[in-house]
Amino acid sequence: MRYSSEHKAKTRERVLKEAAKEIRAKGPGNVAVAGVMARAGLTHGGFYAHFASKDALVKEAIGTMFADARARTDKIDPDGDPRAVLRAYVDFYLSPAHRDSRDRGCPLPTLSGDFARSQPETRKRFGAGVEAIASRLAEPLAQLGYADAKAESRALLAQLVGGVALARAVGDPGLSDAMLADTRESILRRYELEVR
Repeated sequence: MRYSSEHKAKTRERVLKEAAKEIRAKGPGNVAVAGVMARAGLTHGGFYAHFASKDALVKEAIGTMFADARARTDKIDPDGDPRAVLRAYVDFYLSPAHRDSRDRGCPLPTLSGDFARSQPETRKRFGAGVEAIASRLAEPLAQLGYADAKAESRALLAQLVGGVALARAVGDPGLSDAMLADTRESILRRYELEVR
């Protein structure tokens, strides 16, 4: 039976969403094609109608991961007051809810170490996702007058990612909460984002 190109595209998108979830949960090296296909409601045999290999699936799923994470922050108004935009992003990123949602939040705190050991093409795709987030942060920073907003956005992103990664890694809930709160306060002071 032949399927329409629209049906094939929707099926591929379902597979990519399931693969993105599995990558977040287990890391790119532990993606099980059979499990991804089963959760997408398909047989393992149908996999090769959509992807040449598991590596190809992982590369494509990276874009899906970043798109899903972006959708969670789209309510932050990019055309609003730049201080309010940055504060909303920092408040979201360094929240206990974001820390506790590895399977739905930003993939950087969970997967940066995994992708550092990936194939060059996969690392490029992951890097493109990193740059997209940094570019989003650069817009309000430029509006606030930072001369090299792009460089500043990368430094801010590194602090956000590090804060969440470490808060997730420690076993003491009090220390984890303190790491989030301390990182948040440091950023709010540095960029003068405190509520006035």
